Amino acid sequence: MLKPKKTKFRKHQKGTLKSNRKSVLFTNTLKEGLLRLDSMQSARITSKQLESCRQSISRRIKRVGKLEIKAFPDLSVSKKPTEVRMGKGKGAIDFWVCKVKPGTTVFEISGAQRATSIKALKSAASKLPIQVRIVG
Repeated sequence: MLKPKKTKFRKHQKGTLKSNRKSVLFTNTLKEGLLRLDSMQSARITSKQLESCRQSISRRIKRVGKLEIKAFPDLSVSKKPTEVRMGKGKGAIDFWVCKVKPGTTVFEISGAQRATSIKALKSAASKLPIQVRIVG
């Protein structure tokens, strides 16, 4: 699974996700034969969700194309065990997430046929908790 090797701080605060869609520019400049998956909402995507998307894409495009993951989970989310009383500090790290804003590229595919790469990105989009669009 994706997680950073080394971090400056062990635990992070939750923060907020601001979804201001007007200030985001969707760029349409692409290389030859390149498709990408762009987010249309702001959300936190977990490393498990990114890994399941990566597996489904790589199964479809096989070894013909190249897959790049542009979103990396670098924020830790802590969780206390069930039935534990309040207090006694913050819980242990449970999973890793990345914050995604509208217009952020999550995956890029190059080198594969267009029809197979569109099918691969559609299968990956069904595994993500946000609305995405295929650009290319």
